[in-house]
Amino acid sequence: MDGLPKPVVEVLPSRRSMLSGAASFAAVPALLGWTPQEAKDAHGSGPHHGAGGQAPASHAGHAGFAGGSVPPERAGIDPTAILHDFDRGRTSTLPDGRTLREWDLVAVDREFEIAPGVTFPGWSYNGRIPGPTLWAREGDALRIHFANAGAHPHTIHFHGIHRATMDGTPGIGAGSIAPGQSFSYEFDATPFGTHLYHCHQSPLAPHIAKGLYGGFIIEPRKGRPKADNEMVMVMNGYNTDGGDDNEFYSVNGLPFHFMDYPVHVRQNELVRIHLINVLEYDPINSFHIHGNFFHYYPTGTMLTPSEYTDTISQVQGQRGILELRFPYPGKYMFHAHKTEFAELGWMGFFEVTAS
Repeated sequence: MDGLPKPVVEVLPSRRSMLSGAASFAAVPALLGWTPQEAKDAHGSGPHHGAGGQAPASHAGHAGFAGGSVPPERAGIDPTAILHDFDRGRTSTLPDGRTLREWDLVAVDREFEIAPGVTFPGWSYNGRIPGPTLWAREGDALRIHFANAGAHPHTIHFHGIHRATMDGTPGIGAGSIAPGQSFSYEFDATPFGTHLYHCHQSPLAPHIAKGLYGGFIIEPRKGRPKADNEMVMVMNGYNTDGGDDNEFYSVNGLPFHFMDYPVHVRQNELVRIHLINVLEYDPINSFHIHGNFFHYYPTGTMLTPSEYTDTISQVQGQRGILELRFPYPGKYMFHAHKTEFAELGWMGFFEVTAS
């Protein structure tokens, strides 16, 4: 089984134990009261500041962990920063006039504190979950230099169109990249849309679920209408007890983060969200917005939306673009429309300020 580490079941909570008897969001703080007091005492209870120096919103009155979500500086993951962190790579011009984009991705094993007092032994690209969001324009030549600094063989499989030898599949082309080895994936950016990349090493589920995934955005050659606020949201989960389900759910890596650090937008501005589902161990995920509707572009491969709605579902690996404007200032919740996922971390707020 690829030398997977044994689960520490005596320390980490199971989903069943966390949810048994839950009737509503209001019950969740008590259910999640397993948070070790020692962890809270060690780290203090004063206010923490997220990306941009903003203090977190008041945690009182919403479902979540006693004491709030893990501050980004302690967690090792900053979901707010990830929202707008589109990595355009190093660029140069090829003899044929096309743009060449290059990135360096390194598989790294490291621990992340995903909930107060709960560390997750992650496998990551460049030391973060999710990995960097790679951005390119349709037709660009792409070169991704991959080095495996982890303890297990890994690959990078990109969703898109490319030669079989660049598919990141064990037994084809370079296949599995052993610890200490490296390989460069080369292909053209096509088709345009919202895509993803992930490890395709067997056993596949844990190699993805432990954190080896990221967004891959290909902008249309002629572009899209300019958005005032463009962001990426990667929906994921954490299997902490070694079972066949997840105990925590999140967007951009930290459960309940956007409850304490709302996504700030302005009234009437065009908001574009690249929504990507990399959830393992559950067959479907969803996104619901309160007090608003959005246009949805499945996979982002069309320039006209397929529907106007307030809720969409995505299976594993599915993705799309949401576009919306908030006509009224205020605080609007977004979350999975599967209550269980929301109660275990997949919920947040948009905070809309008057224009």
